[in-house]
Amino acid sequence: MKRLDQKIALVTGGSRGIGKAIALRLANEGAVVSIIYKSAAAEAQKVVAEIEAAGGKAFAYQCDASSSKEAADVVEKVAGQSKRLDILVNNAGITRDGLLMRMSDDDWDAVIDTNLKSVFNFTKPASRQMMSQRAGKIINITSIVGVTGNAGQANYAASKAGIIGFTKSIAKELGSRNIQVNAVAPGFVETDMTHALTDEQRQKLAERIPLKRTAKPEEIAGVVSFLASSDADYVTGQVICVDGGMS
Repeated sequence: MKRLDQKIALVTGGSRGIGKAIALRLANEGAVVSIIYKSAAAEAQKVVAEIEAAGGKAFAYQCDASSSKEAADVVEKVAGQSKRLDILVNNAGITRDGLLMRMSDDDWDAVIDTNLKSVFNFTKPASRQMMSQRAGKIINITSIVGVTGNAGQANYAASKAGIIGFTKSIAKELGSRNIQVNAVAPGFVETDMTHALTDEQRQKLAERIPLKRTAKPEEIAGVVSFLASSDADYVTGQVICVDGGMS
C-alpha cells in the first residue's frame, strides 16, 4: 500500500511549477488529486493526463482562488465526490514586483488577494469538512521571503509572511480535531520565474545559497508529501524552510 493510498487531495495552483510537482508526487503516493487552476486549462489537463497515464486518478477545476465563493464551491465539489477531504495544499501565488514608491494599489491588492486571501478562502470550507471527519492535513506554501523580506517584493513578502501567521494560528484552532496545519517555505526554485533570469543572474543567486544551487520543484514536493502523510501526525504549526541553507 502506498503512503497516501486513496487519500483525497486538493492542490491550488497545480497546473505548473511547484504546484504541478506537488500534484504529481501526491498522486504517485496514491492520493486522488484535484488540481485547481485559474487560466492555464491546457496545462492543468496535461497534469491530469500525466497522473492518469501513471495509473493514478486526478481532476482539474477552474477557479479564481481570490474568490471565496468560487473556492467554497470547488471544495464542496471535491469533498462531495467521496465525502472526504484529507489533504489541502494552498499553493496558488503570483508576483507583481516593484519598489514600494512605484507600487500601485492594483499590484498590492492582486498579490495579497491571490497569495494570502486564497489561503483563507480554501482553508475555511476545507477545515469544516476535516473537522467533521476529525482528521486532515493542511499545507500552505509560503516563501523564504516571508521570513527574510526582499527589496522590491513588499507585497509578495507581506503575503507570504501573512501565510506563516495564518498557519500558526489555524494549527492552534484545529489541533484538537486532529488536523495538522503546516507551511513550507521554499527558497529559489527552478520554475518559470527563475527561467527568465540570465546565466549571470543565476550564478549570483547560487553564490548566495550554501548548497550552491537552486531547488528543483520535486524537492519541495517531497517535503509536502511528508507533511501530508501519517509520518507527520505529530507535526503542526511549523514552517519548514526548503532553501538550501539560505535562512
